[in-house]
Amino acid sequence: MVTTAAALERAIHLAKKATDTGPNPRVGAVLLRDGQIIGEGWHRGAGTPHAEWVAIEDAKARGNSPKGATLVVTLEPCKHDGRTPPCTDLIIASGIHEVVYACTDSGQQSSGGAEILKANGVKVEHFPSAEAAELIRIWNAAITNGRPYVTVKIAASLDGRVAAADGTSQWITGPESRDHAHLVRSQVGAIAVTTGTVFADDPALTARTSNGNLAATQPFRVIVGRRPIPETAKIWQSGTAAQGLAVQFQTHNIEKVLAELEKREVRHVLIEGGPALITACFKANVVDEIHAYLAPVVIGNGPTAVSDYGARTLSAAQRFTTQKVVQLGQDVLLIARKGAADFGAASQSL
Repeated sequence: MVTTAAALERAIHLAKKATDTGPNPRVGAVLLRDGQIIGEGWHRGAGTPHAEWVAIEDAKARGNSPKGATLVVTLEPCKHDGRTPPCTDLIIASGIHEVVYACTDSGQQSSGGAEILKANGVKVEHFPSAEAAELIRIWNAAITNGRPYVTVKIAASLDGRVAAADGTSQWITGPESRDHAHLVRSQVGAIAVTTGTVFADDPALTARTSNGNLAATQPFRVIVGRRPIPETAKIWQSGTAAQGLAVQFQTHNIEKVLAELEKREVRHVLIEGGPALITACFKANVVDEIHAYLAPVVIGNGPTAVSDYGARTLSAAQRFTTQKVVQLGQDVLLIARKGAADFGAASQSL
């Protein structure tokens, strides 16, 4: 017999099949009757049917009617008419008896589906799940903040240098770190660098697998700054939609850049440099996450990833909370998210 908890676990598994780079959240859904799964599905991306619709159609294809069934879904069914019709209308019309959802929809237009379902006689239960919430964490932050989720990438020496005094920076970190960084590129909606980085490194900014092939999903590539970029630059060379279009925003205002990306429905942007752009992100207080790749090398001189962003005392410094520490070859990757840790309480417990 499949319990509600087991059905939700299955729905989460299904949701993970979807890409995390598009404008829509990853959602999975399972239809239950008498403790048995009669239909299931997940949302494959913007413009495609939502998970609820897929699960209902799957049930019908199996010869099962959704009438009287229980729908277990990772995210509260939407009520708005966007690229696809409202899921609430479909659920009501299908005669589904009960809806169990894990996460509340925070979208300005899409939220409120649970109340509509209740008003139309559908039993509704909120069944919170941390794993389901993690599925939509970045999407939820983006629609709540009205801008893309910002991850800053830093590849530095143990003394915090991102290049030597003569400007050389390839390579401070090892191949394992670079492979991981390419994996992250394939999981974001956009990647941004300055014109200075383009002139210094001539990056393609594509996401590649460990064998050097282009990854299936490519980020939208953004150049920030006013200097004209030569047509021969690598960043222009993979200019198809499938390989991530490149565009230049002729501004130094990071908030304007994020606003433009939000208009393009980019939910997650990776900031790769240079130091001026990373510092601008801290100055605007828009950094949500840091990926710091630290190599066991001491350079002693050269630029750092972040310079003066306005903090004049330690209490004004932006605090982040460590989420994960991973060894990558000889390097260490530290992933930290915005939020203050209670360092006083921690020190007292030692």
